[in-house]
Amino acid sequence: MASNFIIIESVEGSLKNRVKQSLKFKTGNFVWRIKFTAPLNPSTVNNRNLYVTSMNLTPLPTNIRYDTVSNCIEIAPLAPYAKNESYLLHVTTNVKSKRGQKLPNEITIQFKV
Repeated sequence: MASNFIIIESVEGSLKNRVKQSLKFKTGNFVWRIKFTAPLNPSTVNNRNLYVTSMNLTPLPTNIRYDTVSNCIEIAPLAPYAKNESYLLHVTTNVKSKRGQKLPNEITIQFKV
């Protein structure tokens, strides 16, 4: 059985070495989990600041949830990703901590299910 259930095709931004997988089963409803080191301003955790697009930059409908206890954001698609199609996960610098700090760079991850 393959150990990778998504293919991370490229990562743009300053956190390339922190993007990793830990999946138990393959699904077209892959949920991204993004862990932050500081508590976030919940009003900045939204689908304008964190979003998934197709390669032609068409936004995909997603559900975004922020867990204030673990400082983790989950981005789940509302419809399954298409097999063998590439997508982009965007995390903009508009996501801010409670103290108003921003990410130093936008993070873009190209992936394929």
